[in-house]
Amino acid sequence: MKKIFLSLSLILLLSLTILIITLSTFGVETNRFNKIISQKINDNNSSVNLNLKTIKFKLDIKELSLFLETQDPEVNYRGVIIPSKSIKVYLNFASFIKTDTKIKKINIVFEKIDLEQFKRHSILLKPSNFSKFFQNNVNKGLLDTDLEIYLDRNNLLSNFIARGKVTNLEANLLKDINLKKVKFDFFADKSDILLKNFYGSMNFLNILDGDIKLNLSQNIDISTNFTTKIKFESFPEKYKNLIKNFKFAHELKNLNAELSNNISLNFDKTYKLKEYNIKSSGKITNAELNLDKPVKNIFSKNNINQLSFQNLEINSNFNKNENTINILGKYSLNKTNLLNFKVYNNIKNKISDIKFDFEYNEAINIDLINYKKDAGKLANFSINLNQIGKNLIFNKIYLEEEKNYIRIHDIKFEKGKFSSLEKIEVKTNKNKTINNNFIILFGKKILIKGSKFDATNLPQILNRKTDKENFNQISNDIEVTITDVIAPMSESITNFKLIGKIKNGKFVKISSKGDFGQNKFLDISMKNDEKNRKKYLEIYSDIPKPLLTEFNFFNGLIGGNLLFNSVIDEKSSSSKLTIENFKVANAPGMIKLLTLADLRGLADLADGEGISFDTLEIKMEKTKEVLKLDEILALGPSISVLMEGYQDSEVTSLRGTLVPAKTLNKMISKIPVIGDIVIPKEVGEGLFGISFKMKGSKGNIKTTINPIRTLTPRFIQKIVDRKKRSK
Repeated sequence: MKKIFLSLSLILLLSLTILIITLSTFGVETNRFNKIISQKINDNNSSVNLNLKTIKFKLDIKELSLFLETQDPEVNYRGVIIPSKSIKVYLNFASFIKTDTKIKKINIVFEKIDLEQFKRHSILLKPSNFSKFFQNNVNKGLLDTDLEIYLDRNNLLSNFIARGKVTNLEANLLKDINLKKVKFDFFADKSDILLKNFYGSMNFLNILDGDIKLNLSQNIDISTNFTTKIKFESFPEKYKNLIKNFKFAHELKNLNAELSNNISLNFDKTYKLKEYNIKSSGKITNAELNLDKPVKNIFSKNNINQLSFQNLEINSNFNKNENTINILGKYSLNKTNLLNFKVYNNIKNKISDIKFDFEYNEAINIDLINYKKDAGKLANFSINLNQIGKNLIFNKIYLEEEKNYIRIHDIKFEKGKFSSLEKIEVKTNKNKTINNNFIILFGKKILIKGSKFDATNLPQILNRKTDKENFNQISNDIEVTITDVIAPMSESITNFKLIGKIKNGKFVKISSKGDFGQNKFLDISMKNDEKNRKKYLEIYSDIPKPLLTEFNFFNGLIGGNLLFNSVIDEKSSSSKLTIENFKVANAPGMIKLLTLADLRGLADLADGEGISFDTLEIKMEKTKEVLKLDEILALGPSISVLMEGYQDSEVTSLRGTLVPAKTLNKMISKIPVIGDIVIPKEVGEGLFGISFKMKGSKGNIKTTINPIRTLTPRFIQKIVDRKKRSK
């Protein structure tokens, strides 16, 4: 009995083994399940019809599950035949025994699908926006995939898994943005889509080793990581329309960069973007900006035509609440030496926090304080600012170069116009000697105090015409105390003090005094008549020349004292300038005039010790466009001059009369009644003098003269009146 039982067991085991081997390899052909499988799939999705050939009943050893397999089935989806290699249908064995067949899983292996040929059938795809994108944007590609469909106890779809790869894909993402040579592996189920090993190219841009994950739960989450390599010599013309709103971007040349990118997007059910986070980091090996319109360099006369970058390290993070970008590397202006710089920009709650540090080796000229840095010397700038809409707050602006520094603290601009500042610190050297050392404190009162201030260029700056009103929001009292002021012509003013008032960016009240030394002083006062909207300015100086350096007319002036009175309204000013007891020496215009008039003795005198004058009076009117010289009268023991004319931004024009004093005195002595007789009583007395004209642009003034035998009554009257007053 025992042997019989053992023999039966061996026979049964052998039979089972043969059955398993047969089922797992060759299978058992049957037509019994053709109709059942087609009906079950059609019940689950009425759009799918299967036409099955011979079915084999087989065993999947890995899953320990029975399945039905058919080769080369005909899959008809809404009238479109989808090429397939095989279909495997996994059955619930218990249901199979009960003749109520339950399908657990269906596995379909498709033939390679040519996406270009499949486009005409893509209208069948869901959702409709994906179908539209596929039809309009996908140009070519190959799809190699298999699909696993999982059914529940009621043979309804519970999940699916699609896996495979796409190769040689070409698609249009946006207008003029074409992806080529795209390949990737994919995996998808009911809730997630995963793309891995994503590679592609777009003209100048290559995408490397990318992955994309889509989570299709209640919301739609997209996350991706990829590397981009960018390289071009000039920005492609067909893409320039995409960057038209980005200033300077179309002028970008020779860009070579590699960036690692991480992007996450979160959409709601209506595909509205709720959250996003975009991170990039990497290196720009080189880049150039060749500017179509040169940018003005505020520190130099040389415009910026080209801006180059090398070895830039970039880190950026953009999300709904905060945007941050850090850039560190080297730059150069107009192909000069490479210099270090770094930029940090953080935008949060519509407030930009910008920190900018850079080296600078171009020339710097700040005329206001007569500070100059030669090209080649290295300076360091450090800037920290906040931008809120159109308002700028510079927390600090530091310029540091060797022993020189300019430090500005908390300066504010509202809509491009200066609003306020906290403090400015200035210390500079010229020829190894300190020429500026002062601070400006801005509070309820503006305080300027220090030991040195270089005002060498101040007259030149004050004479510049400008329509800008950047400082019209300033209305403060002002107090200035400077121990030593370096004035033009190497003069020095000590113990300079000024008390005044500024309204809407302009002085309305001044009381000022300075000491030239040797009992010589400078006094400045201004009073304001608010009722008549006029200001009255008076300047007295025992040394006139420092106040007149910007006017070529006064070149060669020596000594004297100056009194200037001016009535100023909103549009113009009416002024009178008087200088007494001075000389004119080495004045090119004067010497040329005397030489042309053949007054060689006077010309020699002007070229040597100078020609003395008792007084000079100038009456003038000034607007923004022109300086009108109503009258210039100069009287001296050797020569007298009467002139009038004008000066604007383009031309200087003067005409007048010049008479040696000896001839004038002789002529006047023969006039019994002032103005009655203006010609010589004796024939052959000679000429009274010359009339002249001087006209031309700066540095190119032409002079013409004509001898005269008579003088105008106006000239004679001026001379006589002046002599009476002097007596």
